Amino acid sequence: MEQNIELTRRVDELETRLAFHEDTMAQLNDVIAQQDAEIRALKAQFEEVLARYQDIALQVFGDGGAADDKPPHY
Repeated sequence: MEQNIELTRRVDELETRLAFHEDTMAQLNDVIAQQDAEIRALKAQFEEVLARYQDIALQVFGDGGAADDKPPHY
């Protein structure tokens, strides 16, 4: 009889721990999904900024860019 009580107590403890771990995993999954969405948004913003930068650089430096031109004495 005492073994059954002890076994029941241990099973209850394990079920409680399992429920806690499942809840923690669900919370972590939510955080990961949120971070993934933020990373995707940041990547899109970065690509937009990069494209704007490239457009501006093309306007300022033209095709080859002033930095690629040889000085007049060559």
